Amino acid sequence: MAEAKPKVTLIGKLLAKPGLEFIYEGELKECESCKVRKACNNLQSGRKYRIVTVRTTAPHNCQVHASGSCAVEVVESPVVALVTADSAIMNSRISYECSCRQVECKSYELCCPEGVIDGERYMVGEILGNAPDICEKGRSLKLVELRPV
Repeated sequence: MAEAKPKVTLIGKLLAKPGLEFIYEGELKECESCKVRKACNNLQSGRKYRIVTVRTTAPHNCQVHASGSCAVEVVESPVVALVTADSAIMNSRISYECSCRQVECKSYELCCPEGVIDGERYMVGEILGNAPDICEKGRSLKLVELRPV
């Protein structure tokens, strides 16, 4: 499957390194008066991104990042998650729902991973294997790579 076309955004100059993965959390209050705010805040909140290229442009002044911000190209990153065994079909599209509320469970972070938005559609990429721990609810789970659709 071809990788998605990169999107240009701004990130703190000290963070701008190819391969860095981050979850975009949305616009901050300090951004309200910034002249380049639309370029910084053009990603979808809650999604996981990976920097593929750092552009060689002059850094922009930034109230959030002390060293300023610079332009980078990002793509949405796949997220490793647990899904029910019957949903773990390579290249299938699923609507992801975090139905687990047992935050003390060892697998909770894989059942409800950061970077996945409840109700959004994802494509099941690689099947990575069985769940590392037994589900406390008794569900049969598989570890997969979810890719944004």
